[in-house]
Amino acid sequence: MTGADERRIKWSYMDHWRSDGPAGPVDQWHSHRTMSAFLKQVKATGFDAIDTFDFRIWQMYGDYGGPAKYQEMVQDHGLERIVNTFHAADYDVRTYAPHLPETHENILEDFRVTMGRWSEIRLDNIIVMPATLYYDMEPITADKIKYTAECWNKVGEITAGYGVRLTCHHEFFCGIQSEPDLETFYSHTDDRYVSLFVDTAQHCIASVDPVAFYRRHAHRVSGFHFKDTRNVATGDDHRHRPDSEIMAPTTGKWFYEMGTPHGLVDFAAMMTAVRDNDYRGWISVEHDKANKEGGDYSESTAISRWYAKNVLEEIYR
Repeated sequence: MTGADERRIKWSYMDHWRSDGPAGPVDQWHSHRTMSAFLKQVKATGFDAIDTFDFRIWQMYGDYGGPAKYQEMVQDHGLERIVNTFHAADYDVRTYAPHLPETHENILEDFRVTMGRWSEIRLDNIIVMPATLYYDMEPITADKIKYTAECWNKVGEITAGYGVRLTCHHEFFCGIQSEPDLETFYSHTDDRYVSLFVDTAQHCIASVDPVAFYRRHAHRVSGFHFKDTRNVATGDDHRHRPDSEIMAPTTGKWFYEMGTPHGLVDFAAMMTAVRDNDYRGWISVEHDKANKEGGDYSESTAISRWYAKNVLEEIYR
């Protein structure tokens, strides 16, 4: 693979992270020292950049002086920049629920303010879970999905004004996660303003083939979370309060790194589809709750980057 070909795809790390401290798990935002150690490990394993969460902006301001100053630290450690931010909204059917039109103005104002805060750096995407938690949206109806789509079309116009794509990431426990509902949602959204962010594991857990789903909607895909799973949700796994990823009784650990034994994601087929559709840009690697059941973030990150370089990049060449 030539350098030019390799750079058609770059790898970003979504910044879930825990390390062991004297009093228990510590995340990278604990101190400048823990942040530096995190960034060094991400760079050493071969990643090009990082993604982060929108709520981290307060720590960026408090500890580093804002997003631009924090990004300088990222760059000082050899990484290019912050590529994407995940807007982890506090959904509430009283005030903030995309399927309820009476809450739309609150959501729009939230994004007007949010985009202003991030405007001092260049982002590719702001990622959203486009629906409330499943139990707050059910029964899922065509009208609710249409109202949700209308909301995100308007939000996407706001983010486009800042040169940032609004892109949707569908957790297995969100209100829009089944294949029929996904197709209905995207039929009502404007692809100029609403993109798709494919999370390989989340779709598998929800019994949606991520490869086929990507192929149908490749023209509007603006990014990926590449991670694996060994389990499909069953029964009411998607309905447990407050967080099905933690509370579902059938599964202790939902997510694993690429290359895990018995993984359900067909990454060879996924990367073939990425190549066939001539996708160029960033692929994000994510390890959500990697430290459960004896797991380790550092190990998962190293294994996944090895897999990306030695398996996936060979397919893409």
